[in-house]
Amino acid sequence: MDIEPQARAERDTLPVGALILLALTGFTAIVTETLPAGLLPQVADDLNISRALAGQMVTVYAVGSVMAAIPLVSVTQSYARKPLLLAAIFGLLVFDVVTALSHSYAVTLVARFAAGVSAGLGWGILGGYARRLVVDRLKGRALALAMIGTPLALSVGVPLGTFAGGAIGWRIAFLVLAALALCLAGAVAWKMPDSAGHLRLHVLASLAVFAAATAVLGFLPHSNSVILVGVVLWGLTFGGAATSIQTAASDAAGEGVDIVGAMLTTVWNVSIACGGAVGALIYRSAGVVAFFPAMLALLGVAFAIAYAASANGFTPGARTEH
Repeated sequence: MDIEPQARAERDTLPVGALILLALTGFTAIVTETLPAGLLPQVADDLNISRALAGQMVTVYAVGSVMAAIPLVSVTQSYARKPLLLAAIFGLLVFDVVTALSHSYAVTLVARFAAGVSAGLGWGILGGYARRLVVDRLKGRALALAMIGTPLALSVGVPLGTFAGGAIGWRIAFLVLAALALCLAGAVAWKMPDSAGHLRLHVLASLAVFAAATAVLGFLPHSNSVILVGVVLWGLTFGGAATSIQTAASDAAGEGVDIVGAMLTTVWNVSIACGGAVGALIYRSAGVVAFFPAMLALLGVAFAIAYAASANGFTPGARTEH
């Protein structure tokens, strides 16, 4: 039997099940990262620390991802993707359990850092893994589906996790995340195969709408309707722009797609790790009203960079099979 035509035919279709597993990996990583932010009073009281120290559970996770993503992905470029994905998921599982059971602040921070390392590995290979599963003309769609876990985690997973943590306790919430990671690892081991769009315009439009959302929230008289409109606009731009930027970066990278994934993960987590500190400085020096001009200035820089990146940053034309 000729196996090659069969394998080629399978690659010509979108492997929805496999891509959903990748999306769930991203979902689990994001919820694991941000869950403590909604449970700071519980964590602080339980561990007998201040809420500020409890907040460092988010920071050290981000730092772990920053420090691990590029080195780990660089070292493992020649490795099979499926074992690496399983290693990342098992890392989240183990260190979520340690976090749930720890009564030592130091041990908790170490566990959170290690969980961040696992997430950095997972995020670093996720985009490249999704693109390797399909032919060129389907790479953009595959990446979009694989990355859908991020907006879902931020819009649904985080508040749901915070609600659950408040209802059942923060330790049980982490054990539930560990159980999710266990189920995900089983599904990946069982079903996961081993291993086009005018993007620049979409990124520019997303940045413009994000700026509009910032203006709505910052400069219009506040009411429930105004806040709702601003939040909806922000959510729409965030969900789409992240996928477009990763797709564009992956296109530009060619064979170095995994390194680019690690670089994006690093930039993402540097932003998370530094955002609180920068925000605190702005708040102390000028108050909350200064957040919105500062955000608009950053958006202006991002818009200028995206606008100037037409040659190398965004591949023109539709993606076609080579």
